[in-house]
Amino acid sequence: MIEVKLLLLLVIVNGAPICARFIFGNRSNFPVDFGIRLPDTYPLFGESKTWRGVITAIMAGMIMAPLLGFSLEVGFIVGSVSMLGDLFSSFLKRRLGMVPSSMALGLDQIPESLFPLLAVSQKLHLSWLQILSLVLLFFIIELSLSRLLYRLKIRKRPY
Repeated sequence: MIEVKLLLLLVIVNGAPICARFIFGNRSNFPVDFGIRLPDTYPLFGESKTWRGVITAIMAGMIMAPLLGFSLEVGFIVGSVSMLGDLFSSFLKRRLGMVPSSMALGLDQIPESLFPLLAVSQKLHLSWLQILSLVLLFFIIELSLSRLLYRLKIRKRPY
């Protein structure tokens, strides 16, 4: 049962920035990287990674975690480390010359689920099998939800 709740928390945390963009549009849309470009001429993360998204994900984690039976701390960790995983993916995609919001199968789903699961694994007594299963399930759910959110015009591009 803990796996289902943790998977739900991951999906909510990672979907929160997309929902915030849909609701607020370009309001309060400040890039995490402040527009910095590295010597390779590409942005550090890209314009689609915003402070609003990071804050929304962390807040969603902290609000939903207690409702799902987790501590506030677990919600904070899952929210913040998921966003670190997402920023890591964006950093790698920019180094590969990929444009923001472009699809990189696996790279777009694995760090934002694996990193937070590793971060809470000891606190929640997760086994490697549980972690790997949750990452795989998150991968499948994320791809399916992405297409649904695109059809509903909530997401700009499907994965």
